[in-house]
Amino acid sequence: MDELSIALISDVFFEIDASERLVLRLQEAKDAGAQLAVLPEIACNPWSPATKEMKASDAEELGGSRCKMQSNAAKAVGIGLIGSAILQEGNSRYNTCLFWNENGERIGTYQKHHLPEEVGFWETSHYEPGVGGFPVFDFNGFKIGIQICSDMNRPQGSHLLAAAGADILIGPRSTELATYDKWRPVWIANALTTGCYVCSVNRPSPEDGVLIGGSSIAVDPNGKVVAESCDTITLFKAQQCTIKQSRIDYPGYLPCRSELYAKCWETIKETQQ
Repeated sequence: MDELSIALISDVFFEIDASERLVLRLQEAKDAGAQLAVLPEIACNPWSPATKEMKASDAEELGGSRCKMQSNAAKAVGIGLIGSAILQEGNSRYNTCLFWNENGERIGTYQKHHLPEEVGFWETSHYEPGVGGFPVFDFNGFKIGIQICSDMNRPQGSHLLAAAGADILIGPRSTELATYDKWRPVWIANALTTGCYVCSVNRPSPEDGVLIGGSSIAVDPNGKVVAESCDTITLFKAQQCTIKQSRIDYPGYLPCRSELYAKCWETIKETQQ
């Protein structure tokens, strides 16, 4: 497939009618032409990191109620879905993206690696940094990499995913409106330096005193913003021809030199956790 239509859905689904509303939103996205829908960061939970209080009910094992709700919705509508949950694995909890195909079958998972710990975003109080690496997923002829919120502010992950073959980098997030101007150039730079489409979708509104807000955005591999809005559903199309040309043009044709960088990283003493 030469083109993939993606819907960035700025909405959350944790109230009593969550299951029905999720199906309606996905159907709305599909009716608009989307083949893949993306939800914000842990969209089926309240924004629990607003406080340091960790609740057992915020997390579930893989296959739990939130997982089933998302899988069932993707299958009912017939659309690919990148959703999420706080997954319990033994004694550990991880902020995890869940990738479902249009049949509601799980393609894979991705764990958030870089966790803030500050007012409104007490994330290390709720889950641990991911240990699952940087998988690349095949979907409708495109290779998809996922990063969750703060992961996008560590460009090493973006570059690693691109070197592993990713065409599109997808970033569900929960950020404050006041910080949007800090995030925007990061997405543009990550797109331009990786030769990937980069997109992100935010939770829609303030929660529990945290002033969450800001646009959904999509940037093409040339650093051009191709979609940006605060609409509930923001659509854009990723095109293989644009990806291929960006890797012929500068700076896309520059070699990654992965072995060199890997060797240098090994010699650097870790100073940050």
